[in-house]
Amino acid sequence: MQPQSALLMKSIESLNKQLQLIELEKVYDQRSLEEAFQAALQHSHLNSSCWFPIKLGGAFYNALNQYVLEIEYAADFASGPDCEFEPGKSVTFFQRSKNGSQAISNVPGTAMVQRIEGRKMQIALDNPDMQLQLLRLFDSGDLGVRIAFDDTTYQVMEEALHRAKALESDKMVHLREVLIGSTEPQFRTLPAVVFGNLNKSQNEAVQRILEAREVAVVHGPPGTGKTTTLVEAIIETTRREPQVLVCAPSNAAIDWISEKLLERGVAVVRIGNPLRISNRLMEHTYERQYAAHPDYPELWGLRKLIRDTFASETPSRQRANRLRRMQQRREELEVKIHEEVMQSAEVITCTLIGSAHKLLGSRHFGTLFIDEATQALEAACWAAILRADRVIFAGDHQQLPPTILSPEAERGGLADTLMQKVVQSKPACVSLLDTQYRMNRQIMRFSSEWFYAGRLKAAPEVANRTLAPWDAPLVWVDTADSHFAEKLNASQSRSNREEAKLLVGILKEYVRQTAIDSRIYDETTYGVISPYKAQVSLLRHLVGRSRTLAPVHRNITVNTVDGFQGQERDVILISMVRDNERGAIGFLKDLRRMNVAITRARMKLIIVGNSATLAKHDFYARLFDYVQENGIVRSAL
Repeated sequence: MQPQSALLMKSIESLNKQLQLIELEKVYDQRSLEEAFQAALQHSHLNSSCWFPIKLGGAFYNALNQYVLEIEYAADFASGPDCEFEPGKSVTFFQRSKNGSQAISNVPGTAMVQRIEGRKMQIALDNPDMQLQLLRLFDSGDLGVRIAFDDTTYQVMEEALHRAKALESDKMVHLREVLIGSTEPQFRTLPAVVFGNLNKSQNEAVQRILEAREVAVVHGPPGTGKTTTLVEAIIETTRREPQVLVCAPSNAAIDWISEKLLERGVAVVRIGNPLRISNRLMEHTYERQYAAHPDYPELWGLRKLIRDTFASETPSRQRANRLRRMQQRREELEVKIHEEVMQSAEVITCTLIGSAHKLLGSRHFGTLFIDEATQALEAACWAAILRADRVIFAGDHQQLPPTILSPEAERGGLADTLMQKVVQSKPACVSLLDTQYRMNRQIMRFSSEWFYAGRLKAAPEVANRTLAPWDAPLVWVDTADSHFAEKLNASQSRSNREEAKLLVGILKEYVRQTAIDSRIYDETTYGVISPYKAQVSLLRHLVGRSRTLAPVHRNITVNTVDGFQGQERDVILISMVRDNERGAIGFLKDLRRMNVAITRARMKLIIVGNSATLAKHDFYARLFDYVQENGIVRSAL
């Protein structure tokens, strides 16, 4: 048996490695952003992270009393899937020298994207001085805006890793050693809790969560009701604990589960940047609940009175005493309102990085739930885990991994998530949800066999579901004899114009066929997916200009595989793009992404691709054979 110090050293080494990988990722991120900026500046154009030159379109104050500039890029374009500007992103303004050199000067201060649409962007400023300076600079021209390197996320992750290394509490050290060390997890025995709206595997997962002393994992393959199961487990936990923390790696993911909890009547306080929170959740944000508190009008009046007193009165002992009393009352109200808002919540929700928000102070929770945990960096998870006695992971390590920028960090294992490590080392913690409610069984079965050891089954109500009796649920349109050409563009993404035109033609023909049944025509939803951003841009363009598709445009979504994570459509068409004699398929080798793509369809899946290129990889060879045996393969010619 290894001595205790040696066992602890294993977890410390693991955390040290995470620190090294995070540093690699940070350096790469900062360097890539600077290189993209210099490239845009050199060619006087925009790219995914820089617009130059820009002009002022208007200005106004938003609901948060921030001064907002509406800027515009002069050329005509549409913001595509590779655009890095998005609400909540930090940006900075810059001015280029007028003497012909490439010298630039940054405008001091930070700003934040409030909204982006096409070639217009609304940007909220952080202080009045920046407002005045920018308004002067817009008159002089040669002004641009770029994504700012924001190392806040990296700072939060690095601090969390250092704190995890330095833990002194026996309870927290024990939790750390269960998660990344050699300590085995423990479970209590509780009376069975059965929920009528859950199936057998879902009920077993909730039971396992309630019985776990340190950690439990809900493994939710596509369509198996992971969110439904998690919501039930969270609600049951709130009946046993005063308050629960729920996190996810992205704002979209945490907004989704927050909404599901609210639908069940759970009292939720959503912590985070209001610009990154969905409109449906705004009334449940900390800021809105703070402003809705009955004592807030008094606080607002006090703040205004203190400002007016500072500005208008001559200093005196009497004024100083009055100010001191007002400031004391203001502080009392601020503390009172804050505590009552926070205590009103059964569940506090935020992103993993948001769990370091100052509003949470030193708050500690009995249980932390992390949804979409397989898309979260381990370091980000630690930021939240340090606030809890136990942690519940939910996700699917056979779907999308975290996005890693640095190839070196990825090779070093940065994409290996904490949930994945627990699944591999502590299998007793894992509950697999085995019944899916999304896909026709023919669409489901290949994914089940390849990724889930054949353990998935289709619920009876979806097993044989099709759009129409004449419709086949599984089709591969083979372009092997068509001599299409893939193309590598300047952003190192790939496209295949002829394949894109073929796919849109297939979609148009299918829409024509469904027109004979008005119900199918009006209600059917379509997803067009490609692993490559350049192909997605091309497909969007072709779909957008099609007159045949115009009546059903509202039902068609075109996006990358990543953009379709967590979504589903009646009909899915996938453009595989790769077409070469070498069998080179690039990052199509990331089979988890392809698992996402082929499991988005409810009733029909159409794959468009070159079988000769793709089948040189065993996964795609098996997939092609599966479609031949269980669906329809037809030539593109």
